[in-house]
Amino acid sequence: MDTRIAFVPGITLCADFYREVVRPLLDAHFPGLKHAAALIGNGSEVLGFDDPTSTDHDWGPRLLLFVEPEALPAAEQIRQVLAKLLPKTFHGYPTNFSPPDPTDGGTQLLQALASGRVNHRVTVQSVRGFFAGYLGFEISLPLEPADWLSFPEQRLRTITAGAVYHDEIGLEQTRARFAYYPHDVWLYLLASGWARLGQEEHLMGRAGMVGDEIGSAVIGARLVRDIMRLCFLMAKTYAPYPKWLGSAFKCLPCATELLPLLEATLHATHWQEREANLVKAYEHLAVQHNALGLTETLPERTTQFFGRPLQVIALHGFAEALGQRIEDPIVKRIAARPLIGGVDMLSDNTDFLANPLWRPLIRQLYQEPFEHQE
Repeated sequence: MDTRIAFVPGITLCADFYREVVRPLLDAHFPGLKHAAALIGNGSEVLGFDDPTSTDHDWGPRLLLFVEPEALPAAEQIRQVLAKLLPKTFHGYPTNFSPPDPTDGGTQLLQALASGRVNHRVTVQSVRGFFAGYLGFEISLPLEPADWLSFPEQRLRTITAGAVYHDEIGLEQTRARFAYYPHDVWLYLLASGWARLGQEEHLMGRAGMVGDEIGSAVIGARLVRDIMRLCFLMAKTYAPYPKWLGSAFKCLPCATELLPLLEATLHATHWQEREANLVKAYEHLAVQHNALGLTETLPERTTQFFGRPLQVIALHGFAEALGQRIEDPIVKRIAARPLIGGVDMLSDNTDFLANPLWRPLIRQLYQEPFEHQE
């Protein structure tokens, strides 16, 4: 990419691309076509975290174009008209992309083109087709607890982030369905986050006590991530995928106080220093929990782990107290089992979370027949 081109955030570049180029072509060649235009789904620019480095792949003047189902037969014609008439560059960036690289997950690069048809990235699909392909969900169906718990949080963020530049066919209405977890699903995820914290907070110090500093540091880093994810839940904000977890965390209200503690935890070279910073972070979490008013006020100071010289917070019963506030009968039955949380608490495997073909199998973990098995 030509470094002399002034960087423009992708969400702005694509807005201008739609308004100045794509929309006039649609109006001229497909008058009356009801559509929506957006930048949602994959891409750092959707989250607003793109920078000049992002321009090296899968970035540039692009657009998701949505049409009504009855207009889908014209999708290929729309693509071909744009391929023929789009300018070769827009605001200094090529509009032409390389073919998808099958050896690298379909990666596409901006590629200068002097003549011929543009291999553009204005995709044409229905709203229904997009959500079926991206989330593995049929939008004509109601959203059930098993759906919410099997949707990767990072995908929910990329659907509700980004921008819709034009909408005549209800894209925003569909996006609004995924704005955030229903209340009782949220309570379940909060309870599961506290349970997960409780499973490991004493292990960091125990590993350190026997001289295993590398094991202690690994557990400490896992605890930092679990604290961060609990903070996203408390703020009712979807967490992004790992590359942008820290960048997004810095935007949370709690980051001012917590970020220095979490950084100090990661930089600590001895388990007792690590614990001292984690203790402060745990106590800040407890204060945040009480401020939400979801349960009775719980202790905000750590306690010893069954008499051992290891400081923990989850023993005060945060998970249990949250579980008791769940009223939805389906979520209540899910919460009566071990608190495994949503799919993001089960795995951080990229292929597992990024491929919606796994979702029907994940969904079975939360479905009704489970509790009737002997």
